[in-house]
Amino acid sequence: MSSISSRTTLTKYLIEQQREHQNLPADLRLLLEVVARACKQIGYHVSKGALGEALGSAGSENVQGEVQKKLDVLSNEILLEANEWGGNLAAMASEEMEKIFPIPNRYPKGNYLLTFDPLDGSSNIDVNVSIGTIFSVLRCPDGVEPSEQAFMQPGSQQVAAGYAVYGPQTVLVLTTGNGVNCFTLDRELGSWVLTQRDMQVPAETREYAINASNSRHWYEPVQQYIGELNAGQDGPRKEDFNMRWIASMVADVHRILTRGGIFMYPADRRDPSKPGKLRLMYEANPMAFIVEQAGGAATNGEQRILDIVPTSLHQRVAVFLGSKSEVDRVTRYHLEKKN
Repeated sequence: MSSISSRTTLTKYLIEQQREHQNLPADLRLLLEVVARACKQIGYHVSKGALGEALGSAGSENVQGEVQKKLDVLSNEILLEANEWGGNLAAMASEEMEKIFPIPNRYPKGNYLLTFDPLDGSSNIDVNVSIGTIFSVLRCPDGVEPSEQAFMQPGSQQVAAGYAVYGPQTVLVLTTGNGVNCFTLDRELGSWVLTQRDMQVPAETREYAINASNSRHWYEPVQQYIGELNAGQDGPRKEDFNMRWIASMVADVHRILTRGGIFMYPADRRDPSKPGKLRLMYEANPMAFIVEQAGGAATNGEQRILDIVPTSLHQRVAVFLGSKSEVDRVTRYHLEKKN
């Protein structure tokens, strides 16, 4: 058998999961394939760069008050258009839109809710640094109209989550609750091919990811933790640590998933009314689900991210995720300070 014919494509993998675990209904499988196809399309436009006339600002702001790039708008439209007609969804919610997107009445409705950050790390678009797409799937509660309230479910209720990274290779990382697997896009064949099975976050690490330019604003537990890391061999950890920061959550988390580390985006003193910068529903929950499925941990500094019950569509949250021992340590510092 040739190496090509023995490859496991995303479709084959999902069908195998459906048969083996009996927890992947056909409509969920089809939904994930549609999202994966949309990510291929987004990746194509990203790869065109200036040749596709998609670089630069769109001249608008999203609901977060952030300036939208042309690719932000295009990626959002691609995901909406790809998923609205298939009959697998009741509604969608995007980081780029103020309100939910109910499936139009002209199309059949399904049993799932899709949330997504269509283009994470968009500040890196124009400088050709890795960016990506993050998505999450929830069940729509039985008998509930697809309203904003239907999305107010803790991350532990996710049935699938994933992200795509548009970098030197285009990869798709996916969990359906039975471990984490990575697929690489074969551009010639147009297929997602399984290249890493049962990914695990390495338990030990000497790397961390945080935006150090905010250090003067950090609260004491983060100051203490980062201070210990920066002290190196002369400090209490007796180890030298390296900081890595790409400013694209998908790229930073993918590195941590591959070789260990901790990703941090803490709350800080600049605006005490905001519990963090990252969005719970579009970024923190799907990444926490993936990292936990890979043996890591994810908290907001005080509690497990997947236990947080959302109260609004664009709720923000502090994020500490990655190698379990490091997440546990910085979380302990927060709890000790609180008590």
